[in-house]
Amino acid sequence: MSDDRVFDLFVIGGGINGCGIARDAAGRGYSVALAEMNDFASGTSSGATKLIHGGLRYLEHYEFRLVREALMEREVLWAMAPHVIWPLRFVLPFQKGGVRPAWLIRLGLFLYDHLGGRKLLPATKTLDLRSDPAGRPLKPVFGKAFEYSDGWVDDARMVVLNARDAANRGAKIMSRAKVVSARREAGLWQIAVRDEISGATTSHRARMLVNAGGPWVDQVLSGAMGRNNVHNVRLVQGSHIIVKKKFDDTRAYFFQNPDNRIFFAIPYETDFTLIGTTDRDYSADPKDVKISQEEIGYLCNAASEYFAEPVTPEDIVWTYSAVRPLYDDGASKAQEATRDYVLKVDADGAPLLNVFGGKLTTYRRLSEHALEKIGEAIGAKGTPWTAKSRLPGGDFAVTGAASEERKLLSAYPFLSKRHAARLVKCYGTDAKAILVDAKTIEGLGRHFGGTLHEAEVRFLIEKEWAVTAEDVLWRRTKQGLFLTAEEAAGLEEYMAGVRRAA
Repeated sequence: MSDDRVFDLFVIGGGINGCGIARDAAGRGYSVALAEMNDFASGTSSGATKLIHGGLRYLEHYEFRLVREALMEREVLWAMAPHVIWPLRFVLPFQKGGVRPAWLIRLGLFLYDHLGGRKLLPATKTLDLRSDPAGRPLKPVFGKAFEYSDGWVDDARMVVLNARDAANRGAKIMSRAKVVSARREAGLWQIAVRDEISGATTSHRARMLVNAGGPWVDQVLSGAMGRNNVHNVRLVQGSHIIVKKKFDDTRAYFFQNPDNRIFFAIPYETDFTLIGTTDRDYSADPKDVKISQEEIGYLCNAASEYFAEPVTPEDIVWTYSAVRPLYDDGASKAQEATRDYVLKVDADGAPLLNVFGGKLTTYRRLSEHALEKIGEAIGAKGTPWTAKSRLPGGDFAVTGAASEERKLLSAYPFLSKRHAARLVKCYGTDAKAILVDAKTIEGLGRHFGGTLHEAEVRFLIEKEWAVTAEDVLWRRTKQGLFLTAEEAAGLEEYMAGVRRAA
């Protein structure tokens, strides 16, 4: 079967970069199609440390352009999506004779405060950990700390919201759709796409192709396009552990390890603490990535150097790992490889744009830069527009999440405060599209566990391409942390029934 349209742009990859480019392009008037071989954000884009940050440690590697761009983007993205992005204060404990001298940290934080046009985020300050509550969970050897601002993001939700907005603007968005071949013919790209559920193959044509395959970007070039000896990215594994809550403070911690690596301990989903990340080279297939026992030991031991109460493997309730596709700049260590992005156009026939590297914080600017190259290749349409835009559900004041929760509780008094807060943080003003005219909790249909009900699952299937329980529990929501294995199996059975009935 073939689609008779000739798209201006065909995007391969449904991570943050692919969805961001598709959204920006659709908003400028390009005709766009996007194919993701799995679920949206099922690779790197849901495996991050979930920060909207400048990258304090990147200053050590003199990546001033990247840090400045990222710092400037923090408040832009927060305003775009105040439901899935919010400010977070970080506590950086300092120990005399530690990894980095105090003057170097102060200099880095001074640059951090002044490089990026900070307006709403509060400035850095010094803490006395002997009196500040942030010192309570830490070992008494840490008497002083620096506190600075960055942001938190629900990464997978940010990806799917970009996909939704692209679709709302006319893009053809396909999940579980693998590009099996792409070839140049008669000045166009001829693209074959296999539906990974039905097995059916469709053909599409486009004036330009965007390869935003993330860790699979080289595989796309060598597989679907038949290129040989392709090596553009350095794959680096980052793993995280989720443990039972280690502290009550709303602030996060930035810890330094004697090996010069850094890691974070971050409040997570109310009841937990997220600890990560690791950094090590990875050579296997990205789909097979999972945390190793060595990484578990590394994170537990590193955190235990700071927390008075040790972190042990028995504390772990969940782990996740992802592969970061860093542009291969020849750095000797994984943690030293550049986090900047590189965009390369191959104009030998119908143009191809390859996207290498990138990070959550700079995805919007990466998309704008990609559209500059797309305009040069096939003709410009529209002008940059995303800086003042809102993602679906984000049409409320940047500091208005608490107000939205109160409004939701007033309109739906049967919700618990916890349930209302989660719905606002997932869906913002779209929460009402889930609850509609329900008068009681029973009106939301079957209860699957946690605060997950049938009305929400239906919304995710119909509006956000959710197909499996994993899509719902670990990417669209984090309710997998609160459901038993039996409850999760019940959700899977329900969703399989919905698929059969469709």
